[in-house]
Amino acid sequence: MNRLPSALPLLLFTLLACGSTDLPPAECEGFTFPLAPEVAAPHVSCSSIACGNGTNPPTAGPHCGTTLSCRVFDSEQPPCLWLHNLEHGHAVFLYDCPDGCPEEVAKLVEAQRTARTGSNGVRRALVAPARGLPQRVAALLWRRAYLTDSADPTALRCLLQLQDVEAPEPELTCSP
Repeated sequence: MNRLPSALPLLLFTLLACGSTDLPPAECEGFTFPLAPEVAAPHVSCSSIACGNGTNPPTAGPHCGTTLSCRVFDSEQPPCLWLHNLEHGHAVFLYDCPDGCPEEVAKLVEAQRTARTGSNGVRRALVAPARGLPQRVAALLWRRAYLTDSADPTALRCLLQLQDVEAPEPELTCSP
């Protein structure tokens, strides 16, 4: 009878705790992405201003019945739309840099390129500018946010390991 090494259960727990084996667990230990409280998330009119869960930026709550394509946008997109992307397990990367921040945008675009792929082969994430963020960068999943003035690429990868974990409609494809 084969016996498992005594450290194997601890190793498996550690790998699962970070959400994926894409990065060594130690890489994700310094990052936490707390869950926002659960809220109702009905579809509302896409012109509604009553979208989101009251956080800035919103990470859940009432949202439009339409999603955005998963790509890099050069203009601001309505939160009511990208909230629906979050519900589908897509990642949303936002930036607020009135004077420009090409280095931050480049980090977000790279993170978008590493997001999970849908069955149609499209990476399930989008990047867009957004005015009024509390910090220059926001990386979002359903009920989770990473806010910072300078994105840490490792933090972005660790957040993406949680993609689909809390999403009400996980793993749905995204149009290009």
